[in-house]
Amino acid sequence: MNRDEVISSIVVSAHALARIAAQDAANDAPAAQWRALTLLERESGQRVGALARASRTTQPGMTRLIGDLERAGLVTRSPDPSDSRAIVVDITAAGHNALTDWRESFRVTLAPRFADLDAADWEALHRAAEILAAHSIEQSSQNGERE
Repeated sequence: MNRDEVISSIVVSAHALARIAAQDAANDAPAAQWRALTLLERESGQRVGALARASRTTQPGMTRLIGDLERAGLVTRSPDPSDSRAIVVDITAAGHNALTDWRESFRVTLAPRFADLDAADWEALHRAAEILAAHSIEQSSQNGERE
């Protein structure tokens, strides 16, 4: 498998695992909710437009989602201190807790699929996860996802 195929395979497999985990865990919350909360966990105080771009959705769609998350107590909205016409979104303690619970339910749901891995396989996955996290966070910052 060449480099391009490896990267494509990782992306496709990650989407499949997320879909399987959500189905098996009976988690009916939209993936966009978890994506937005994860972005806010990395960097709270983001504008709606920046969240929309980072989530690859429309600003009106993100505004609706943020409204739902705010009603659920997972985020708060407030005026941007640097521009009172703009709104920034922050994750709440309940939002952090929801993310922790979501990740734990996925871990428990997916664990049986990986039960047969040996120590070398776990080390390879651990290293791959470190590389992917470093590059996805690095790319988010470089792409100017914050307004």
